Amino acid sequence: MKLKNVLAIVAISAATALLSVWGFGRYQEYRYAGMQEPGKLPVNYAGFFNNHSGPSDNSFDFTEACAAATPAVVHIKTRTKAKQVSNDLPKRNDPFSDFFGDNMFGDLFGGMGPRIIPEQRASGSGVIISEDGYIVTNNHVVDGADEINITLPNRKTYKATVVGTDPSSDLAVIKIDAKNLPYLVYGNSDEAKLGQWVLAIGYPLTLDVTVTAGIISAKARQININSRQSATPIESFIQTDAAVNPGNSGGALINTRGELIGINSAIASPTGSYAGYSYAIPVNIVKKVVNDIIKYGTVQRAFLGISYPKDGLSDEEKKQAGIKDVNNGIYVLDVPAGGAAAEAGIKKGDIITNINGVTVTTGPEMVEQIARYKPGDKITLGYIRNGEQKTVNVTLKNKAGNTNVVKVANVMDRLGADLANVDKKTADANNLNGGVVVKKIQPGGAIQKSRIQEGFVITAVNGIEVKTVDDLKAALSNSSNSGTVRIDGIYPGYGDTYSYPVRIDGGE
Repeated sequence: MKLKNVLAIVAISAATALLSVWGFGRYQEYRYAGMQEPGKLPVNYAGFFNNHSGPSDNSFDFTEACAAATPAVVHIKTRTKAKQVSNDLPKRNDPFSDFFGDNMFGDLFGGMGPRIIPEQRASGSGVIISEDGYIVTNNHVVDGADEINITLPNRKTYKATVVGTDPSSDLAVIKIDAKNLPYLVYGNSDEAKLGQWVLAIGYPLTLDVTVTAGIISAKARQININSRQSATPIESFIQTDAAVNPGNSGGALINTRGELIGINSAIASPTGSYAGYSYAIPVNIVKKVVNDIIKYGTVQRAFLGISYPKDGLSDEEKKQAGIKDVNNGIYVLDVPAGGAAAEAGIKKGDIITNINGVTVTTGPEMVEQIARYKPGDKITLGYIRNGEQKTVNVTLKNKAGNTNVVKVANVMDRLGADLANVDKKTADANNLNGGVVVKKIQPGGAIQKSRIQEGFVITAVNGIEVKTVDDLKAALSNSSNSGTVRIDGIYPGYGDTYSYPVRIDGGE
């Protein structure tokens, strides 16, 4: 009997030990999903840091950096299915419409009923950032794609799924089902210096993996390109003269130590091809965005809660706006009530000079620093008031004005528009039982990607009548798995009903 008890105890102990080991392994796997484990290097860096610290940034021999980095840069090919769209536009309300005839322009640009946009294929680049298959690329590379295919430098191919996107920074995280992959080690973009050698790696013009070299020619550049897809763009680009062409988007910008310091995103060109300048998203922003997307499904964006002048204003424009001419910081134009800055006591006319001790002299530099934090984080803000240097602690907030975790955008958020119930006067004048008016369209949303214009009154979704914003939300929620919905409605003052296909799952 005693022997049986002993054996039972041994068996239970063994089973418990095995379960503990298995459970810890699962915990570690979850804990490091998509993350880079500090101190651990992927196999593609084998020998690169052995017995030496790697070449300095003054080295003109890029072979070791290329050998380490190129295995972790992938070719992304996307496919967007053919789709039917409406050409209907509201008629022109002008005294010359009958003279020119609506059909004159209707036959060219509209009035032909639905048309078919053929299947589209495109390609770009991506960077593997973890051994379990997480890849970072540009949002514009995968936006609207129905199918994403990944080709590794060793010719292996995979289907990829989108983990999450961030149009504000033009970043996206996708994933392939693979293990023990090579990946790029994060560098520190704060250490990047003007004149430093850098390498751009990607798949330009559908070529195989290609490396170009150049120097960093500027930092904290703002080129106003992300405002095309987001109402809250983040731009603080690293500018280089490494040759970058269409297809390089989403590829790697590395230093001569083989570390990732940026994700190539755009070029400045009058022709669409390389003309001397290329722009990369700093890796310190990339890390924060990627980690948020993997952990929360969306970016936890922090806001300081101030408005400030655009860079490059003339002296006359500054004078008209009442802006003091400052060279050592960012002039505060306004401080909306309820924001983080307002609660910390920041006032109009203050000059922000540093964030957590990091000097900021331009708007893009300030945006880059704030982009590294999430709502609820506390920062120390340095500013000048009446010629006196001051500091204050600020608790950052999200767009809604609180510190809550922001969840993945719901179907109404994805529409990207300010909506309101149509007023009774407009409803009566147009024989409507109700409806939802599109008051303002935001960049990057589903409505902006359709042909719907501001002022449109939504009256039905997939044939379901819509009288209020709540009706619209319910109809869209019931259709959210279908990808594309048909939205019907009118433009007040025009007799016709217009129908638009609107994709509510994030695509075009």
